[in-house]
Amino acid sequence: MASTRIKICGMTRPEDARAATDCGADAIGMIFYAGSARAVTVDQAAGVAAVVPPFVTIVALFVNEPATSIRRILDNVPVDLIQFHGDESADFCQQFGRPWIKALRVKPGLDIAGECARFSSARAVLLDAWQQDEPGGTGKTFDWGLAPQDLSLPLVLAGGLDESNVGEAISTLHPGAVDVCSGVERSPGIKDAHKIRRFIAAVRAADLEMEGSTHDD
Repeated sequence: MASTRIKICGMTRPEDARAATDCGADAIGMIFYAGSARAVTVDQAAGVAAVVPPFVTIVALFVNEPATSIRRILDNVPVDLIQFHGDESADFCQQFGRPWIKALRVKPGLDIAGECARFSSARAVLLDAWQQDEPGGTGKTFDWGLAPQDLSLPLVLAGGLDESNVGEAISTLHPGAVDVCSGVERSPGIKDAHKIRRFIAAVRAADLEMEGSTHDD
């Protein structure tokens, strides 16, 4: 059974990115959205990216950003994967020559399977908590029962995850990856290396438990 991939999002400082990758994070995310308390400039992002080792994915998060602005950032930051968190269309998302994922803010009535079909060229779908006027980073979970079990795209689970609930999230939804932001912070944009380490340990423990239950079956 494959290990659950781990993304630490909302990076603003090189030392936090280094701590995350030292602990075993598979991806680090940076937010290019002025409305976020964790927003980074191009120069900040380049500084963070400079300490990320090979084979760790650098993710850029955008929320309804103009295409010209996205291209400028991609020209100046070594982005491996784009995460679209706004109302972008599939045609918009796939114009930048990078793999991409589409975030959905989950609330009752959202046709998640239908959205996966609409964004079928995405690398994955990311499910996050819905909150009025907050495109992400809310620190809130959503009702995991709203997520269908057999989606046509790989699942990245976000929304209020931390060391105390990520194990249950993995055993409930079996996501391909988990995405944490506020759950490993001291304050918005400032990560806590101890929380990162404990979060990653909780994910790995859940993976081992899942593997054990598979063998038992």
